Amino acid sequence: MTDLAIQTSGLTKRFGAQTAVDAVALDVPHGAVFGFLGPNGSGKTTTIRMLLGLVRPTAGEARVLGRSVPDALQAVLPRVGALVEGPAFAPFLTGRQNLRRFDAAARHTASATRRRRVDEALERVGLTTAGDKKVHAYSLGMKQRLGIANALLMPRELLVLDEPTNGLDPQGTREVRSLIRSLAAEGSTVFVSSHLLAEVEQVCTHVGVMSAGRLVASGTLDELRRGDGTGRLELQTPDVERAREVLEKAGIRTTDAAPFTIAGTLGPDGPEPEEIVAALVRADVRVRGFAVERTSLEDRFVELTGQGFDVVA
Repeated sequence: MTDLAIQTSGLTKRFGAQTAVDAVALDVPHGAVFGFLGPNGSGKTTTIRMLLGLVRPTAGEARVLGRSVPDALQAVLPRVGALVEGPAFAPFLTGRQNLRRFDAAARHTASATRRRRVDEALERVGLTTAGDKKVHAYSLGMKQRLGIANALLMPRELLVLDEPTNGLDPQGTREVRSLIRSLAAEGSTVFVSSHLLAEVEQVCTHVGVMSAGRLVASGTLDELRRGDGTGRLELQTPDVERAREVLEKAGIRTTDAAPFTIAGTLGPDGPEPEEIVAALVRADVRVRGFAVERTSLEDRFVELTGQGFDVVA
């Protein structure tokens, strides 16, 4: 239990006859950047709202930072920063004024250091110059950054970010990605709900996939990407027969893909690609081209959910 920042068991939420979240069992390690993935309507935000005490579960249990929620929310929430379903600010106050109001409303903040902490939070999300502009003049991306700044006003053991790059331009997206990495490097656990595959692949260490209210896969990013562990091998060589002997000796089934090209299936327990190339060279096989394709995260997502994914380059 002490190794997990978030743990749920049988976590369920029903709205009348509709089951929005169905017996979800999450394990989020301390220090991880956990990507919580799924198409719209899959139950991601409802799960987050239960973890933060905004919605009471119909059944099941949830523990955040080692404490049961919602029972121990008053002890847990000061250690958690959150951005859920987009930030809500007073539009005719400046960004800086909004942060000061939120900070003053928090029970465990120190007024003596408020100005410094607000300035540091604005600087960290790249809003120092815009901090004195009224929020009604902010773009969606700027409001999103301000929401993240609000979550960072105090040191947090856990950051829960729901679509943190929503509305950001490419530069802003890169900055948020860098910020998430730096937070994890400082020891915080970051729980990121997203539907953007590229963002998850570049920043997350662990992944959970939701589909129709159920958690259909969870583990490290590499574990999820591997799937069943098989891969497709393609070798280009003029020494086709000699190459086929080497590959089949290594347990790789082969077929002819094109002239001077062999295709094969590489199993999860098969040799590593560099070992295969070394064996080919030892057998005097002339290698003109060699590639191994594993199942991509997008392929795995479609396989698990039956739906496409928004992919951002």
